[in-house]
Amino acid sequence: MLTRSDDLDILLTVVDSGGFSAAADTLNIQVARVSRAVSKIEQQLGVTILNRTTRRIELTDEGRQFVESVRTGLLQLQRAEDELVKRGELPQGRLRVDAASPFVFHQLVPLMQDFRQAYPDIMLELTSNEGYVDLLEKRTDVAIRIGKLNDSTLYARPLGKSALHIVASPAYIARRGAPQKVADLSGHELLGFTEPKALNRWPLKGSEEITPSISSSNGETLRQLALSGNGIACLSGFMINDDLAAGRLVTLLNQDKINVNDREQVNAMYYKSSTVARRISAFIEFIQPRLTL
Repeated sequence: MLTRSDDLDILLTVVDSGGFSAAADTLNIQVARVSRAVSKIEQQLGVTILNRTTRRIELTDEGRQFVESVRTGLLQLQRAEDELVKRGELPQGRLRVDAASPFVFHQLVPLMQDFRQAYPDIMLELTSNEGYVDLLEKRTDVAIRIGKLNDSTLYARPLGKSALHIVASPAYIARRGAPQKVADLSGHELLGFTEPKALNRWPLKGSEEITPSISSSNGETLRQLALSGNGIACLSGFMINDDLAAGRLVTLLNQDKINVNDREQVNAMYYKSSTVARRISAFIEFIQPRLTL
């Protein structure tokens, strides 16, 4: 075999991420290392695999066929390794988990010590993305997502529901008063998301998309703003249940809330043919009964 599997893995990352710099960021290595690996493969095989321009990369015909074969071969190698691991008592290997940062902070981090004790040979990588993430491009094994699902190529494992709440801090209510009906919101400071805009349509009767006084792409930032008395926010229970129980936040307009099941669903997403199925199953089965949604 002329090429090394680690160089081939770098090549696949370049193809999947669309460039050398993106691949380096994904693998957390230097761009020069990525470039050397691809050039080395081309020199060893005596063919050009990637056509490079200043704007993009593109597979040659030979490169496309080679990459498809490499992907199949590495997948078979991974499956063979997993079969060997299955003979052991516990799953082991790397597991990359992605979730919005508030879910990581409030739901996953508190469980990590116990999970590591239960599965000491699973090496976890936790990443945070506030929006949709391409599992292949980001080298993610399982993504936890809240809300409506659209990607049919992924398998969805339901984890439960997390109710949405309209909330503000006692300090804000003392200063500005509490809205008694939906129309009263127009006279208040509202906290919302920069994107997606659909999150600014609150689950209230007759409510239209709000115009935030302060907006953020990050739910944890909005939570902190609400706790600091900056306004009223619509947040998921998974990040504020403790705040509600402790009185740091207060629910508002409960009489006007409407059912929005699709926005409250929490799912674990992964590819149906994933070669890390045992690790994923171990992770999901561990966290699901312990989540405080």
